[in-house]
Amino acid sequence: HVQLVESGGGSVEAGGSLRLSCTVSGNVFSFNSVGWFRQAPGKRREWVVRKTSTGNTIYKASVQGRFSISRDNAKNTIELQMNRLEPEDTAVYYCNVGYGDYGDLREAWGQGTLVTVSS
Repeated sequence: HVQLVESGGGSVEAGGSLRLSCTVSGNVFSFNSVGWFRQAPGKRREWVVRKTSTGNTIYKASVQGRFSISRDNAKNTIELQMNRLEPEDTAVYYCNVGYGDYGDLREAWGQGTLVTVSS
């Protein structure tokens, strides 16, 4: 069982930066994938970035070059550095991890943290 808690959201002007953090706890120590999703007001949740256990990292085209995902194993966190923020980045951001073996694949979600970017 895995628990995720996001932090670091807030309000920022366009062009600014924020760093989101996702604290991971539970009795699972390796993940098939880690990533971040977001849900803007009135829209469906969408994928932002995904990093697999094999080392592949894929970013949504609109955030490529501006956002960067990283893991801090000492702190047991998954970080999302967001630079050159745009009003279109306004959303609730969710941390996500996938774990388990084939036939018993699972995923966990955090509760979300709100990011507001003003023009």
